[in-house]
Amino acid sequence: MEYFMRFGMEENPFLKNSREILFENPEFKEVQMRLNYLLTTRGFGVLTGGSGKGKTTSIRVWSRSLNASLYKVVYSSLSTLTVTEFYRTLAVGLGLEPRYRKPDNFKMIQDEIQRYALEKRITPVIIIDEANHACNAILNDLKMLFNFEMDSRDRAVVLLAGLPSLNHTLQLGIHEPLRQRITMNYNMDGFSKDESKEYILTKLRGVHCSRQVFDENALEALANAANGVPRLLNKLANSCLMIASSKNCDTVDSEIVMQAVTDCELV
Repeated sequence: MEYFMRFGMEENPFLKNSREILFENPEFKEVQMRLNYLLTTRGFGVLTGGSGKGKTTSIRVWSRSLNASLYKVVYSSLSTLTVTEFYRTLAVGLGLEPRYRKPDNFKMIQDEIQRYALEKRITPVIIIDEANHACNAILNDLKMLFNFEMDSRDRAVVLLAGLPSLNHTLQLGIHEPLRQRITMNYNMDGFSKDESKEYILTKLRGVHCSRQVFDENALEALANAANGVPRLLNKLANSCLMIASSKNCDTVDSEIVMQAVTDCELV
């Protein structure tokens, strides 16, 4: 029997590959509103937040909600991409065969974005994740790549997502032209203590768990240890379930949480 089944769960809601159970706290709703605003204004948007605070989840939920007949979503992560790789990835995302030379890819991508916008009446939505890793060359090229009709038209939506250091990079003088085109900028702060507790309970309800798996002290300890970071809440909660199961405990208490914190090397 899987360790989580002893707690009356259909599956473990705290694992990465489990079904998506949304916790729509005020910040999540604010992010969705900001992203929808970006759709109407087009141009560039920036979404930042500390590691594990829910940026990717928010973006994934938003992008899945977009009408495929109106929007073409292209996702790229800059964590390991060079300038050349970035262009090739963007070309493939738009359904193009990448060229070897950067100028060729540049023109081909611009032409295809124009074709989507003018002929197909579809707005390309370019999501660039891990943008805090973007080198100056990529950031400089973005302004030119999405410059249409002498900068009088925005043919696409470009969302830069990454750690808060991205904003510090964009403050550099060389990026002033790009920064002036940003129409949406939001930083995610993470959960409050009460939201952290409700997040755990929402996950449990999502897998039809009607038992009290975590007692009140355990929820308090989890909220304090994770410091508002959803990814850490998931990691700790999963560790708690494994420890409790190994001890034949039907409820997680604060002592089990403290052991989970130690096991996860958060102390």
